Amino acid sequence: MISGRTRVYGLFGFPVGHSVSPAMHNAAFAALGLDGVYAAFPVPPEGLESAVAAIKALNLGGVNVTVPHKETVGSFLDQLAKEARLIGAVNTIVLEDGKLVGHNTDAGGFLRSLTEAGFSVPGTKVVVLGAGGAARAAGVQLAISGAGRVVFVNRTPARAEAMAELVSQQGVEAAALSWEQSGRLKQEMSSADLVVQTTTLGMHPEVESCPSVDPRWFRQGQLVYDMVYNPSRTRFLEIAGQSGATTISGSGMLLHQGALSFQLWTGREAPLAVMRQALREALQPGGS
Repeated sequence: MISGRTRVYGLFGFPVGHSVSPAMHNAAFAALGLDGVYAAFPVPPEGLESAVAAIKALNLGGVNVTVPHKETVGSFLDQLAKEARLIGAVNTIVLEDGKLVGHNTDAGGFLRSLTEAGFSVPGTKVVVLGAGGAARAAGVQLAISGAGRVVFVNRTPARAEAMAELVSQQGVEAAALSWEQSGRLKQEMSSADLVVQTTTLGMHPEVESCPSVDPRWFRQGQLVYDMVYNPSRTRFLEIAGQSGATTISGSGMLLHQGALSFQLWTGREAPLAVMRQALREALQPGGS
């Protein structure tokens, strides 16, 4: 039961009505017998600074941050953990000794989901579609994990170039492409070991939207990863699958980043099996 001693955790984003994070985290609190509750808070961009200040004012246990705030919320925090500074994006806020500390568990969650899928990063060639906070997390984690080459593709060339520069600073070969460079794009994607789609294209309810790709750009023996988790089988993954590529959705990353956030907030190892089941149920048609 929720009482006067219940610690409140939450999610800041806009919109957040589609989020399945409350189901996942509340199942974890219940499984471990912790007196906590997790809720989703719709925070428009103009309200972000006030919402962050409320974490201290209300003594919230911790907060996740999602679109569109990951790259801007850091300016309202007291300090950033090393990985959040390097990536330039925050998805988890912890209240530690009266200070708001920003972390990025997206990167670790992404790596854990790749490992769970049996993919080994060292020496591989990767194409990352997008250049937002999720792309930054993926790119930095791939570089740290020893990828051989990372290519970023974005409609705004300057953003892709900034991503490539960030990764090259970690000692990894990197390049940037725009969607208009279809010839090079086909070559890079068809030869990649891993293709990662980091935009929100295809996310419910816009399930028919999709990056402009062709089935001939994919191949057997390739892993294609869509960070969209709802639906679990996006149009992008359907197109990639037509060429025999192995496809996985973003539900694994969502699970593992949530587990890492949970551990930061509570100091307890997350009950992964419980969270996975809650996530699976919430993503079923009619789930909540």
